[in-house]
Amino acid sequence: MAEEKSKPNRLVDSTSPYLQQHAHNPVDWYPWGEEALGKARELDRPIFLSVGYSSCHWCHVMERESFENV
Repeated sequence: MAEEKSKPNRLVDSTSPYLQQHAHNPVDWYPWGEEALGKARELDRPIFLSVGYSSCHWCHVMERESFENV
């Protein structure tokens, strides 16, 4: 059975290649900015920050193991 991509999240329109790679993760990602900070304040929740680089092998491994339904 072929794996289906999740519905795109807020990162789908990003100009960053790294953020675009996460646009179909089943995670409610926000790009860094006022919207993300405001949502965290509104919900009184900490920010979970993922930092990586688009050509980093281990960043791809972490994405697959941590942020995808595989």
